[in-house]
Amino acid sequence: MRRVGTERLVAAVFLVVAASGPASAQDARLTNSVDTTLVTVGDRIRLTITVDHAAGARVVWPDSRDLSPFEVLAAESLPPATDGPRIRSGAVLTLAAFELGDLEIPSFEIQVVGPGEASETLATDRFGIEVVSVGVDEGGDIRGIRGPMRMPVSVITVSVWLILAVAIVVLAAWLYRRRKRRAPGEAGSETVPPRPPHEVALEALDRIEASPLLQQQRVKDYHIEVSEVLRAYVEARFFVPALEMTTREVMEGLHRAGAPGDFTDGLGRFLDTCDMVKFAKARPDGDASRAVLALGRSLVEDSIPASEPAAQDRPPEAENQPSDAANQPTASPPPTAGGVS
Repeated sequence: MRRVGTERLVAAVFLVVAASGPASAQDARLTNSVDTTLVTVGDRIRLTITVDHAAGARVVWPDSRDLSPFEVLAAESLPPATDGPRIRSGAVLTLAAFELGDLEIPSFEIQVVGPGEASETLATDRFGIEVVSVGVDEGGDIRGIRGPMRMPVSVITVSVWLILAVAIVVLAAWLYRRRKRRAPGEAGSETVPPRPPHEVALEALDRIEASPLLQQQRVKDYHIEVSEVLRAYVEARFFVPALEMTTREVMEGLHRAGAPGDFTDGLGRFLDTCDMVKFAKARPDGDASRAVLALGRSLVEDSIPASEPAAQDRPPEAENQPSDAANQPTASPPPTAGGVS
């Protein structure tokens, strides 16, 4: 839908630029340039096209333009400039790329038509553009997370932060009341204690590791599921609603919650790597993808409270026996008929 709309916009601009009367098409000259050849994913590139032609000639621009792998985001006409018997017509295209690597803006043809429909065909130059990733040096180790950008404080900014703080307090109170309701009530009633968050997270990571996602080349789905497991763990462990936050908001929530600095920094690197796959179309290989899952597992294991041993450290029989098994008599007579209450 966006591609069709952009092509119509380009066609409209080209028709406006082409509104010149008939004249000679001889000696037409075309120049074009780009404002940069090194961009990051999603950055804007301005491609300027200028045609110098006789005063009465008309410039016939293409109805639409597919400049793949670049997308045409906007187009604007340049006001004609008169230089004696000649006129300079032009247009500016705003492009963007969402792929990494050395890309090329392709060439396309433009016609200058004079009287008697005599025409001259001109072609634009091709331009090599290097598109690099956002904030990650893929040639070395993953960089540390950067601090938040400084923004001017305003009434709106303060109001937003107050609303966010109130929402966090309400969520924490709701989670506290929910946990209180899980405590044993009347005598004789039995309640199942909630599972520790780290056990739930580690089991989920094990399921993803055993799944066929990487064999099926579903690298993006793999990173999305791993990221959601860690975000759900942050919600249950530190009471930060990470599933509904951006990566920066998760970092700020963990700082306010008093989470350990090593965990916060490691989680920032982990989420940045997953975001590159989800939003910047990065495609790591199988080993790199498995390394991301291993980083998530180590973050969970290293943040387990001292009173909660890791699941793999518990003896197998402890998971299948009630917690008060040590208080049961070593030998008890078998129940008689009707003796079970």
